[in-house]
Amino acid sequence: MTASTQHELVLVREFDAPREKIYKAWTNPDLLKQWFVPRPWGVAEAQLDVRPGGSSVVVMQDPEGNQYPNRGVYLEVIENEKIVFTDAYTSAWVPSEKPFFTGVILLEDLGNGRTKYTAKALHWRAEDKEAHEKMGFHEGWGKAADQLAELLAKM
Repeated sequence: MTASTQHELVLVREFDAPREKIYKAWTNPDLLKQWFVPRPWGVAEAQLDVRPGGSSVVVMQDPEGNQYPNRGVYLEVIENEKIVFTDAYTSAWVPSEKPFFTGVILLEDLGNGRTKYTAKALHWRAEDKEAHEKMGFHEGWGKAADQLAELLAKM
């Protein structure tokens, strides 16, 4: 097992949508709220400063109304191609209490308005990867990707 697979979870999909739409769904707060967490959960609030060093706050909400703020910082942004974000920082370069993962979203143009979508979660420790997997990474991120596909069809 390589170091990367020991710490990495990956979801790959092909979408019948151009990567510009997928990028917009990731970077526009109103669009992000519509697909980002598996229903019946939702996003109560999304603040996205999409640029390297820019911060984000995504407040997830469970069906009972409990809210779970997720703060992070964008590390790399290449419009319509790549978004890298992490919860290792809460804003600017202020370290978070417990970094969990870095997310990498890759959008590859397949031609004919189709996009290969790769979402990676890179963890600092193998234990964090295992915890994320047990929390339902594949099911949760997969369901969110299904919801993203539904949104893309309407955009």
